[in-house]
Amino acid sequence: MVLKTVEFSLRQRALVLLATLVLIGVGVWSALRLPIDAVPDITNPQVLVNTAVPALAPEEIEKLVTLPLEIQMAGLPGMMELRSLSKFGLSQIRMTFEDDVDLYRIRQLVSERLLVAAEKLPPDLQPRLAPISTALGEIFYYSVEFATDTTNKPPTRYEQLQSLKQIQEYVISPLLRATPGVAEVNTSGGHERQIVIMPDAARLASVGLSLDELAHAISENTENVGGGLVEIGGEQIVIRANSRVSTTEEIAQLPLKFAASAQPLLVQDVAQVGIGSGYRTGAATVNGTEGVVGGALMLAGGNSRIVARDVAAKLAHIQEKLPSGVEVRPLYNRSDLVNRTLHTVEKNLFEGALLVVVVLFALLGNLRAAFIVALAIPLSMLFALTGMVESRVSGNLMSLGAIDFGLIIDGAVVMVENIIRHLAHKQKELGRELTAAERFDEVRYSAKEVANPMFFGVLIITVVYVPILALTGIEGKMFRPMALTVIFALAGSLALALTLMPVLCSYFLRGTIKEHDNWLVRFFKALYTPLLAWALRFKLAVVAAAVVLFGSSLFVFTRLGAEFIPQLDEGTMLLQFIR
Repeated sequence: MVLKTVEFSLRQRALVLLATLVLIGVGVWSALRLPIDAVPDITNPQVLVNTAVPALAPEEIEKLVTLPLEIQMAGLPGMMELRSLSKFGLSQIRMTFEDDVDLYRIRQLVSERLLVAAEKLPPDLQPRLAPISTALGEIFYYSVEFATDTTNKPPTRYEQLQSLKQIQEYVISPLLRATPGVAEVNTSGGHERQIVIMPDAARLASVGLSLDELAHAISENTENVGGGLVEIGGEQIVIRANSRVSTTEEIAQLPLKFAASAQPLLVQDVAQVGIGSGYRTGAATVNGTEGVVGGALMLAGGNSRIVARDVAAKLAHIQEKLPSGVEVRPLYNRSDLVNRTLHTVEKNLFEGALLVVVVLFALLGNLRAAFIVALAIPLSMLFALTGMVESRVSGNLMSLGAIDFGLIIDGAVVMVENIIRHLAHKQKELGRELTAAERFDEVRYSAKEVANPMFFGVLIITVVYVPILALTGIEGKMFRPMALTVIFALAGSLALALTLMPVLCSYFLRGTIKEHDNWLVRFFKALYTPLLAWALRFKLAVVAAAVVLFGSSLFVFTRLGAEFIPQLDEGTMLLQFIR
């Protein structure tokens, strides 16, 4: 099969060159679509169910809300772990699933079970699914603040935080959610503006009203009521009762009871009505000052670099629509970290490729042959990028940083070096330059001569990475992208060595071909030859030294430190304090 591939490639050289152009086009297209991130996303598929419980203690929340939801969620297909949290104001169910599950199908199943579970929960409680995001989905943070020189801001910091939170919740957040790839926009800090009614218990008791009656009377005046349609003269007129109050003054003037007096008892007679805020269970600070912070969550499986970039552009567009004096200030942008990491990877790859090319030109002794071998590096990378896009492997420090260009060009070096040797010997034998037909036959013969050993040599290197594909869990998510990327690159280099390298040699290795050792190779041979002779003379000493060295390495290996992931020092950080 290998020999037939070489034979077919040389007989269909135009087709091989056309396929190379297709590879370049598809590879460039894949490079533009490749998801880029700093590190692989190691999180499992998760579904979170959050239930806001405003009035119960944690023990009651556990018994009345969390436990019924846990019972209902048990037995979901592919679920690995179910954990819960009950604290004041919140019940949270966290379900972790196997890697190969369909997250959207699982969320549909959870939604169906929530409908059944809602019947067993206390009234007015509504369990909700968390956004489709992961633990690494926090890609952008920003603060909303008044400019230091603005004159139209509220006089007190309390009122400023109320106003800023309203702008964040009703202006910035809805517009930012429309950004492609954004799953949710969270808000931290500030005060939620509310109409607050503070009853006077003594006054209520003196007029014979309870808190429930007061609340019921107010709630009846916060809704409009529809009365259907009336047809008059061929026209339909919509009837409704516009009884919804919208201001504190209207609420204060609501009648509660008439009794026998000429004037009804009003809300303002038994309670104070004003503007306030709800109870808070947290706050946010920016540079030591309490503020309002927004955070954009990326949709699971998205390209964090592109989504973070789009969020930044969207916020710049939203800034134009904000009231005068209000500013959106970025605090954390994931694309900064990704760009710095990408720059590090690009720098390392470029320097590695450049070093390999320099060594090729220095050792092969033929510039045209070195150039042909060097082509295997970018073409193999394009092949690897195409495979990464199709297998949904992101480009990151682990996947792209693991590529070794020395391994990639092994097959091409063997193939081209043997072709040069045969062409040089044939020219020396005939005493003249080869004709096109003679050069073609010699290239075909020399390519077939090393095709099988070269194929199995690259295959053995590739097989070394196959066991990594069997890793599961966090280890698999961390290291499988690296193994897949290297396997794709080696597969591309092998295909190029069997097809494109002989074709290019048949076209461009014409004229006088000489095979000789350059000064660098002669220098190393001068060092190696006596060393080899000494090693063959003292075999036992060499073997004993190798055994001692191996044993010493085992001892040193047991004392080496270990890190699960490489340390990132890309110039950006995010500090998070939790108490």
